[in-house]
Amino acid sequence: MEKQELITKINEALAGEFEVEITDISPRALIKETLHLDSLALVDMVALIETTFKVGIKGADINRIKTFDNLYDIIHKQLNA
Repeated sequence: MEKQELITKINEALAGEFEVEITDISPRALIKETLHLDSLALVDMVALIETTFKVGIKGADINRIKTFDNLYDIIHKQLNA
């Protein structure tokens, strides 16, 4: 999957699940603030991504996810490994 297509799909999934405008999601935006995530909602976000894209996100990777760009990179690497 091309990275731009992946980004679009991730953004659509997250905007729908967390009820934010898709235009609020940008590569350098902070995930927790943009999606209004607490620690439990962060787990929900990871579960959504894992289920939707059939990837596994490790604990160390979760801690590195600060921006949407971080998330895109982790998923893109896994899908293209």
